[in-house]
Amino acid sequence: MLAAAFAIACLAAGSALAQSPYVSNRLVNVDVYDRVDGTALPVHHKDGRNYIVGVPGHEYAVRIRNLTGARVLVVTSVDGVNVISGDTAAPSQSGYVLEGWGSVEIGGWRKNLSRTAAFYFTDLGDSYAARTGRPQDVGVIGVAVFREAPQLEVSEARPVPPPMRPLPSPRLEGRADGLAKSTPGAPAAAAAEPGGARDLAADAARASASPEARAMAPQPTERLGTGHGERETSLSRVTTFERATAQPEQRLAIRYDSVENLAAAGIIPPPRTAWTPPPHAFPADPPRDYVPDPPSVR
Repeated sequence: MLAAAFAIACLAAGSALAQSPYVSNRLVNVDVYDRVDGTALPVHHKDGRNYIVGVPGHEYAVRIRNLTGARVLVVTSVDGVNVISGDTAAPSQSGYVLEGWGSVEIGGWRKNLSRTAAFYFTDLGDSYAARTGRPQDVGVIGVAVFREAPQLEVSEARPVPPPMRPLPSPRLEGRADGLAKSTPGAPAAAAAEPGGARDLAADAARASASPEARAMAPQPTERLGTGHGERETSLSRVTTFERATAQPEQRLAIRYDSVENLAAAGIIPPPRTAWTPPPHAFPADPPRDYVPDPPSVR
């Protein structure tokens, strides 16, 4: 289970803590950051699943925070594709290495040790997964977490973690992250976190029963995927990481789609729109015979 790994040098100073929703377990926190609006996308929960609303054309980043004092490996997939190697995703593949209490911002598909191609929300046909013949798992972000195998005996005392700070946009400054290549001889397993946005169709079928409700409900559109965008600088170097277990200790999945599709599936409330009364053929009906009296004066 010994794997070669990369680590990216930190080039940016932290800034003030921003309130943002995230998906969490005992090992890591994960949120999805809209780089155009500069905000973490709110997470909606239904039937034990996590959903976010993506805006077509907006670039985004997956941000992961290590909640432990030891290094962890986070194998990350988008649309069922490993974000480092481009292979159909499996937990045994490449992942990012986070130092104790460290953070990573994954803003794109890795092209080499110094460049990535930006993630952006787009229609299904333009997604990287669909363009490479793998559209079936479009609409889901996955994170598989591994602890590191013990190297030396350490004290049980753990430091108090520092507050989480938002990571800078890679367009402005560098960022701290790491990635690990797959173990030699590891099998190319099926995509991690299967299902993705395909589950929205079943949710939509159960959302409203009456014809009137269906007529008024938002109508689903083509589901969103993630594109292969502009090249960006993201410096990295090779390190080593030995996994403590063959299988990840924890997995997280965040599904995403357009506001119309999530509303049609009953996952989020439909967008509010101004009510317009229906037109009247005779707006002055009933007609008046004479001029009415004015209101009484007090």
